[in-house]
Amino acid sequence: MKLTANIKLIPSKEQYQLLKDTLETSNQACNWISEIAFKTKTFGQFALHEPTYHEIKNKFHLSAQMAVRSIAKVADSYKIDKKVQHVFKPHSAQPFDKRIFRLCKDDFVSIWTLEGRQKIPFQCGEYQRRLMERQHGEVELLFVQGIFYVATVCDIDEDSMINPQDVLGIDLGVVNIAVSSDGEFYSGERIEEYRRKMSHRRKNLQKKGTKAAKRKLKDISGKQARFQKNTNHCISKAIVADAKRSFCAIALENLQGIRGRIKATRRGRARLHNWAFYQLRTFIAYKARLAGIPLVLVDPRNTSRECPVCHHISKSNRKSQAIFSCQSCGFSQSADYVASLNIRERARVNWPMVAPAFSG
Repeated sequence: MKLTANIKLIPSKEQYQLLKDTLETSNQACNWISEIAFKTKTFGQFALHEPTYHEIKNKFHLSAQMAVRSIAKVADSYKIDKKVQHVFKPHSAQPFDKRIFRLCKDDFVSIWTLEGRQKIPFQCGEYQRRLMERQHGEVELLFVQGIFYVATVCDIDEDSMINPQDVLGIDLGVVNIAVSSDGEFYSGERIEEYRRKMSHRRKNLQKKGTKAAKRKLKDISGKQARFQKNTNHCISKAIVADAKRSFCAIALENLQGIRGRIKATRRGRARLHNWAFYQLRTFIAYKARLAGIPLVLVDPRNTSRECPVCHHISKSNRKSQAIFSCQSCGFSQSADYVASLNIRERARVNWPMVAPAFSG
């Protein structure tokens, strides 16, 4: 499996400006290449090489390999969409390969700039350091909120798939971010409180409109997204650890298009659209794959309306958002927990016919 480890560069003042100039110049070159590619309808990397390579070196003073990587960057972007001309922002990520980038000992990187190679110190955590032992292939130079990072791709060995003895059903929601069929609740109360706090703060700063308020808005930009990402990492880690400990496969609802299907009030929409369901599912999927835990997706229809005891399905079984009460047999329980039991049962019935999710 390929994972990405981000390391933070600590350049000197001169190196900082050099990196910025290099990034801006390479993206100018990419825009020039993109214009030629779109006008001539030439989108392949090798086809673009002949009409652009020498001109890039002369016009933008890029090295041979930097020119090659810029051509490849443009060609890769057109693999997705060829209908419009692609424009690269001045600080868009730029790929580097082993000929123009190298990880050195003592926490330094050697990277090509417009004024030749620069040896720049970096910082990272122990987790990233372990990943970088398996660093392979290209890296990308990133410029995020005034800080330079290098995103390194690492080849990580996966554990062999276990032979599951049972299935752990996981219901994803808003009030409770996740509920497992073994009775574990991951509440969204703290997350909702943080969302309201940040929303109120942004609203007040925007209303104020002073230079200081705009600087503060810039400072807190992305803070909520980082909080949510960290929370999703913690929840997914706990779920996968639970499944591994009990030798269970993991079952999730296929929530593709959930935001379009769910009806909500104006106030409820802010809460619904705030949480990154797909990000959490993705985190669970890749952590499960690393740990050798099978993961399947099941049909989400009526998972919170079906009784797990008598299998009676009715809208009236939901007395409220939080409570499930079967109108046929009288079984009553938390609606989210009931959904997780139904997800588990559906995966059990279909196993092993259900294709594992994210098998690629």
